[in-house]
Amino acid sequence: MGNRLSQIATRTGDDGTTGLSDGSRVPKNHLRVQAMGDVDELNSNLGLLLAEPLPDDIRELLITIQHELFNLGGELSWPGGQLLKDAAVLRLDEALEHYNAALPRLKEFILPAGTRSAAISHVCRTVARRAERAVITLAASETLHAAPRQYLNRLSDLLFVLARVLNRANLDGLGGDDVYWQSERMKRLDAAEN
Repeated sequence: MGNRLSQIATRTGDDGTTGLSDGSRVPKNHLRVQAMGDVDELNSNLGLLLAEPLPDDIRELLITIQHELFNLGGELSWPGGQLLKDAAVLRLDEALEHYNAALPRLKEFILPAGTRSAAISHVCRTVARRAERAVITLAASETLHAAPRQYLNRLSDLLFVLARVLNRANLDGLGGDDVYWQSERMKRLDAAEN
């Protein structure tokens, strides 16, 4: 990981390959590159979420997560290397416990909706799940450390919880509660009661 980008348009990828941190080259559709791309997309979406009004504690948490995701992407780019530490997974566990403790228990499914920041958090959650699937697929054919998979699993859970927190934060005047799924069963029950 000692090399830094000094030139962006190298044209070395024109043949459909890309370089890894160990100097090897793989096709751009390689499972490793797919996983790296999904992590990069997740980090970019977190950048979009960070452009929204957020409570200071959540902003600081997301900034830390962006740096950890960069480590995770670097680890994926470095076959056999390890950059994401187990402590990063523990930080997510602690954040999950902290933010979930203040939320009411869910009794129904919720929709990925509500405030803009909550909706973006849900988008991040779904990209985190895709990145997790890509890492699991890669791990089926190559040896990977457990931390990247565990981190993405915890992060997707945390992003769900943060979406619920952000819906209640009311930073843009639209907050309030979760947006509940109105199943056909719920519609029938509502109609019977009225």
